[in-house]
Amino acid sequence: VADLFISTSPFGVSEPSIMDPLRQSGFSWDNNTTGRKLKPEELLDAAANCKALVAGTENLMPLIEVNPSLKMISRVGIGLDGVPLHECRRRGIRVSWTPDAVTQAVAELTVGLMINSTRFVRLLDEEIRNQDWSRPAGRGIGESIIGLLGFGRIGSTVASLLSSFQPKNVLVCDIADKTEEISILRKKGLSIRNASLEEAVRSSHILSLHLPLWKATRHLIGEKELSMMPEDSVLINTARGGIVDEEALELALKHQKILGAAIDVFENEPY
Repeated sequence: VADLFISTSPFGVSEPSIMDPLRQSGFSWDNNTTGRKLKPEELLDAAANCKALVAGTENLMPLIEVNPSLKMISRVGIGLDGVPLHECRRRGIRVSWTPDAVTQAVAELTVGLMINSTRFVRLLDEEIRNQDWSRPAGRGIGESIIGLLGFGRIGSTVASLLSSFQPKNVLVCDIADKTEEISILRKKGLSIRNASLEEAVRSSHILSLHLPLWKATRHLIGEKELSMMPEDSVLINTARGGIVDEEALELALKHQKILGAAIDVFENEPY
C-alpha cells in the first residue's frame, strides 16, 4: 500500500520538479491515472489505506470515514469546501492547502473573459471564419460598472488588474469588511466601493463571482437574481459551479434576459 495517493490528474506534468521532494523523501505514492476527476467509489478504492492524500475538489468525508490511517490532506488549490475541517480536527488529520497557487492565473482568466464577453471576441472570430462581417460595437471595460461578488485573494487581484482599464465603477460585495483593501485600490486611482448584493446584481454590466461554495452561496445567482440583472449585462463565474443555478441561467440566456455568460466552472465536471 502506498503512503500517499494523488487524486488530482494530471499532477506534476506541466511542472515535473514539484515531484522532486517526493522522490527524495522515500515515501511511496500512487497517482490518479484516469485523466479526470475520480468518482466517489473510485477514490475510496484507491485511497482507502493511504496515510496522506493530495486532493482536488472531491468530497472527502466518505474517505475519512473508512480510512483510519489517513493523517494528512494536502489540497491542491484554494477551496476547502470538500474537506470536512471539523471532522479532520476531531480525528487529528492535518490539512494544508495552496491559497495563492492559482490567484494570478484565475484573475487573469477572469479579466480575459470580461474582454471576450463584452467585445464579442469569440463570436466575431467564429463569424469571420464563416465569412460573416456583422461588426457589433460591444462595450469597453472603461465604460462598464463591474460587480465583484467576493473580494478575497482572487477578487481583489481582479480589481487590481482592472485599475489599468479604469472602469466606471467597481462594486464590491463581501461578507467581510474590505474597507482597507478598497482604500488601497482607491489610492491607485480605481473607482471602487462597497455595495450590497442587490445593488451589485442590479447595477453591474459585468457581474463576476469569486466566492467559495457552501450552504449560503449555493445557487446564490438564481432566477430572481438573473431577472434583476440589466439586459446588456454579462455574468462571469470562475469560482464554483454550484454558485449559479445553471437551469435558471440557461433560461435567462435563451430568453435574452442578459447579454451573455462566461463560465469556467460547472456543478458537474469531468474533472
